[in-house]
Amino acid sequence: MVRVVLLLFVALAVMRAPRAIAQDADTRREAARHFQRGVALYSEADYRGALVEFKRTAALIPNPAVLYNIGETEYQLQEYASALSTFERYLNEGGSGESHRAEVESNVKALRARVGHVVITTSPAGADIVLDDQPIGKTPFDKPVRVSIGRRKVVATLAGRLPATRYVEIAAEDVVPVSLQLLPASASSAPSDQALAPPAAVGSGAESPGASHGAALRVLGWVATGALAAGAGTFGILAMRESKSLQAAREAFPTAGSELDRAASATTTYSILADALGAGVLVVGSITLYATLSAPKPTASVGAIRLGFGFGSAHLAATF
Repeated sequence: MVRVVLLLFVALAVMRAPRAIAQDADTRREAARHFQRGVALYSEADYRGALVEFKRTAALIPNPAVLYNIGETEYQLQEYASALSTFERYLNEGGSGESHRAEVESNVKALRARVGHVVITTSPAGADIVLDDQPIGKTPFDKPVRVSIGRRKVVATLAGRLPATRYVEIAAEDVVPVSLQLLPASASSAPSDQALAPPAAVGSGAESPGASHGAALRVLGWVATGALAAGAGTFGILAMRESKSLQAAREAFPTAGSELDRAASATTTYSILADALGAGVLVVGSITLYATLSAPKPTASVGAIRLGFGFGSAHLAATF
């Protein structure tokens, strides 16, 4: 509330601007409306909206009092470089009797520890430079460009050339060189290699070689499981048949000993093979199931694989 009261006092100062810069009555009324909207938005913490209104006021009636409000709003938005430049203008254009001069001098001292500089050069020269989405001019610049601390985005554009983008980290009092090379538009249709492109998202396009290899192994595991299951089922059926033949031979009379031995041997052999293949189904199937459940889920449909079992048989179907 204290800040809002101060802003209202400044609004009165705007209305009493010196005659040398005063505009006609309509212009003064319009400037007052914008200023009052800015005060209201500032009190509601809508600093972006307040900044627009204050800048519109300054465009209609230049006055150091409005610069104070612009600088305060930029400070709230953490646009430190802009706030510092605005406060410096306030000190240069305002008289020594300005009511907020001492406060602004303190702000300037604090803000100088929150800015750095970038030395921007382009090849070729004459490129338009946009800093954090704000145009700042063409290269070459006669001095380093003041920027707020933090991560800054620098974009250079020139007719007939591909745009170039750089991101730089700026600490307090840094002076960071930023060199951008703009390639001819005909050289490549790809973005400039100076742009820091985000890494490609996994699964958004073609599978990586490792993922493809893993998928192939999982398919092979299911095929092997199906084959082992089919074999176990087949030998199980044969073992059951031989067991019935052995039982029938024992019940028949007379029965040759050789026939009993053959039926008993076949039953034992088929049973052992069925048990061994069944164990293989459990081992290979368990490993393949675990690998399938723990594999990353694809973002796009890559087909389906269906494994079916019948009496003494198995079949594998796949769609792509």
